[in-house]
Amino acid sequence: MKTIIHVNQHIIKSNSKTGSIDPVLTVKTYKSNTYTNKVKIDGPCTIVYSPDKPLPCGAKVWIETQEEVTCE
Repeated sequence: MKTIIHVNQHIIKSNSKTGSIDPVLTVKTYKSNTYTNKVKIDGPCTIVYSPDKPLPCGAKVWIETQEEVTCE
């Protein structure tokens, strides 16, 4: 199953201002979104930079993998 992982820069900025540690990573599959601060990828992955075709959420850099992803 294809999994996409991206860093939410807006939450990073918000955490800096408020002192919070809200999850900044979004792990997306076709059936769910999981928010976390730590991810383990059990195999090969690809880092994508696509400024001309960002993800629907607006992310221009993300990680793609077909391998199992563990959120901690």
